[in-house]
Amino acid sequence: MNDLKFKNLTEQETKELLPDDLILLGYRGSMLHGTYIKSDDEHGIDDKDLMGVFVGQLNNYFGFQKKEVHEKFIKEYDSVCYEIKKFVSLLLKSNPNVLQMLFLPKNYILYVNEFGKMLIDNKELFISKQAYHSFSGYAYGQLKRMTSFTCNGYMGQKRKQLVEKYGYDCKNASHLIRLLRMGIEFLVEGELYPVRKDAKQLIEIKKGQWSLDQVKKEANLLFAQCKEAYIKSNLPDKPKYNQAESLLTKIILQYHQLVQNRKQSFQVN
Repeated sequence: MNDLKFKNLTEQETKELLPDDLILLGYRGSMLHGTYIKSDDEHGIDDKDLMGVFVGQLNNYFGFQKKEVHEKFIKEYDSVCYEIKKFVSLLLKSNPNVLQMLFLPKNYILYVNEFGKMLIDNKELFISKQAYHSFSGYAYGQLKRMTSFTCNGYMGQKRKQLVEKYGYDCKNASHLIRLLRMGIEFLVEGELYPVRKDAKQLIEIKKGQWSLDQVKKEANLLFAQCKEAYIKSNLPDKPKYNQAESLLTKIILQYHQLVQNRKQSFQVN
């Protein structure tokens, strides 16, 4: 992991951006979906989003420490990394942002070791029909935020100006359509496609080239298709909780055994 480098970040900033004991790191958000718009564009309000997984220190599991999330925003990089127990709990809830980490194409994975690979290789444990509730639920949240922007605390000034120009939040609209399409694909195929073939159209939505009525019409159609896909889906009703718990325990124990072995080897040498 020491060879990880990010454009415009110093070695110290990179160290602050990411937690220790990282086992998996990849792109998320617009960098992953192919919808990133550069900051010099009129509509450019995107960060370079990263997501990772790390194994906590032993006192995280046997002591009083409870570090679940490492979040850092440095320059254009917005990084969120989950401790593995928290990460697996979110996988078991079919969290869309977390689940797609197990479906990353190799060129979107920035770092992975044998323990991160164990998560990816066992992604079938987390595939279930309950993804309908999470994907449609997140999509509904985007729909609500799309036009309810009286409280704009999460927006920068540039984004507020775009909302005022188009009469709705185009970025939320793009997320809304993408989430529903990904949910339908997952319920039908049991696969997530985070790198979007419809990226061009999603960018059009982000740039306000769709009217609010067009967005709502497409969303209503997709909500209905998503429900139908759920009813007809051949996916398991629930994820494999017991096997997921066994995998989690195995990764934590083996990781710390490896760390201990390395320490002992270093002391002997």
